[in-house]
This record gives sequence, structure tokens and C-alpha cells, in this order.
Amino acid sequence: MTLILWTVFGYLLGSIPFGLVIARALGLGDLRKIGSGNIGATNVLRTGNKGAALATLLLDSGKGAIAVLVARQLGGDAAAVLAGGAAFLGHCFPVWLGFKGGKGVATFLGTLIALHWPLGLIACAVWLLTAIVSRISSLSALLAAALSPIFAWGLGRGDLIAVSLFMAVLIFVRHRPNIVRLMDGSEPRIGRR
Repeated sequence: MTLILWTVFGYLLGSIPFGLVIARALGLGDLRKIGSGNIGATNVLRTGNKGAALATLLLDSGKGAIAVLVARQLGGDAAAVLAGGAAFLGHCFPVWLGFKGGKGVATFLGTLIALHWPLGLIACAVWLLTAIVSRISSLSALLAAALSPIFAWGLGRGDLIAVSLFMAVLIFVRHRPNIVRLMDGSEPRIGRR
């Protein structure tokens, strides 16, 4: 399988909108019309269904991890990096939803864990500690994303700097409205509907 096919595989896997599917299956409504309109776990949590939010988090992170693990097993390390980055891109811009997807945080974390578990766990720890202190999901995501290329370099994984930087930049782009709200103090806290 060529690297292009692994990229397509990752993108299509990443494009599966698990939050939207779970919300509809449980009768929670169309996520695109609830809260932030995002299809990810944080917005699913705004429906009040913690189980659905957890399932979305696990599936959205899992699709990034699965893309990496399958591609690495069958195509090697380069295929794994491309498939993981493409899964992240697919979540943010899914073909099934007219390229209007989520912000990619769970898929970013799942992808990093599968690419290099110490890097992924450090990014998760940064997200978690920031969330505990600030109770602001977007700030947690932005900080974890911004630091991930630096941590990749610090861990001696220069091969992961580019994909970490790619995902970090896209997370910042997808969080533009959140950044504006963070700056004016109106960004909602975790758990608020």
C-alpha cells in the first residue's frame, strides 16, 4: 500500500463523526445545533449526557490511534505518521459533513499516544492539568497543542515535530472563536451547557 493510500485511509477513518452519530443514536439532537455547534466530546457534554461525551472522546481519540497503529503495522513508520495526521485532518474537515467538522483535540491526543506514547501522555497531562486549574477546555487544548512540538523535540523525536506542529497549527485555526472569547473573558467553562 502506498503512502498516498495510507493517507486516504487515515483521512476517511478520521472523517467518521462519532459525536454526531452518538448524539443522534441517543436522541440528544443534532450537535451542530447545540452549544458551540461542534461535533466533539466537549459539545456532547453540553447535552448533559456524560456517557455519550466519554464515548465520543474515546472514539474520536481511538480513530487517530487506530489509523496510526494499522498503518505502522502494515506500512511502516512513515505511513503511520501520514495516516495519523490525515485522521486528524479528516476529523476537522470530514468529507461526510461538507468539510465542517470538529476541532480535533481528542483525535490529536489519540494520534500522539499511538505515534509515541510518552509524547501523547505528556500532551494529555498538560491538557488535564490546565483543565483542572482553569476549567476551560479550549485553553487546555491550545496549551497542549502548542507544547507538543517542543516536547517532541525534547524527547528526541524529531520525526514527529512536523506532524505535531501541523496538528497544533490546525488546532489554533479551529479554535479562533475560542481564542477571541479567551481574550475577552467570555469563554465558557467545562460542564457549562
